[in-house]
Amino acid sequence: MDGEALAARIKDDLAVRIAALVARGVTPGLGTILVGDDGPSHRYVSMKHDDCAALGITSTDIRLPATATQREVLDAVAVLNSDTSVDAFIVQYPFPPGLDFDEAVLAVRPDKDADGLHPVNLGRLVMGAPAPVACTPNGIVQLLEAYDVPLAGRHVVIVGRGLTIGRPLANLMTLKHGANAAVTVVHTGVADIGSYTRTADVVVAAAGSPHMITADMVRPGAAVVAAGVSFAEGKVVSDVADEVAEVAGFLSPRLGGVGPMTRAMLLANTIDAAEAAHPSSSDGGSGS
Repeated sequence: MDGEALAARIKDDLAVRIAALVARGVTPGLGTILVGDDGPSHRYVSMKHDDCAALGITSTDIRLPATATQREVLDAVAVLNSDTSVDAFIVQYPFPPGLDFDEAVLAVRPDKDADGLHPVNLGRLVMGAPAPVACTPNGIVQLLEAYDVPLAGRHVVIVGRGLTIGRPLANLMTLKHGANAAVTVVHTGVADIGSYTRTADVVVAAAGSPHMITADMVRPGAAVVAAGVSFAEGKVVSDVADEVAEVAGFLSPRLGGVGPMTRAMLLANTIDAAEAAHPSSSDGGSGS
């Protein structure tokens, strides 16, 4: 399942919406707050700003040292909350030790939450109400749907219960007017994870545990999404072992799979926020 190709098509659609905003005098803006020296985070944030430049989205990049205080982080959030040129923004995870990431996320204005991780937006997801949807879960569902992987009524096993993927994905997958799947969530504290994954039509590996999903844990023909990664010896290591390709009916690659879709969904959330903040006269607003 080629996430790079699908993300490119999504960006093409977004470019049309961006052009319509620009024609009304509105330039969408995305902001990022990056704290510390985590190498993968620096590369990831840089790619997000490259995406913005390619599409004509303005980007605001706040970088704080690992020695930053919690107060300095919250002040940075306040700056982007009040910046009218920023329609949506993210606080990049992880934080250096001693800083409270959850407090920073709570301080983000829900209508500017590009990651879809604010409790207000997660709560709206649970209700099935409109809201920014967490980027990686949304990207996973769209990737599966684009490759015609059946989800409605099928058994999806999510390995991992983290805030950024596992928990919001479980809710997204069960929505009646959405994927409408039967979902089981397991994690590294569960004995014999394979006894669950072998019953699944779709396996989403999102635990951040290297090569934990092996070929014998996958039912032949099942779809497998490699969402979790870790870093070892300077390399990105997938939760899914290479041998799974021999049995899976569908498989997202370690590179060019979920990652590009996550970034595309971040851009989509930003454009949604810009359109909501600057409604056109045809939407019942006065325009800008």
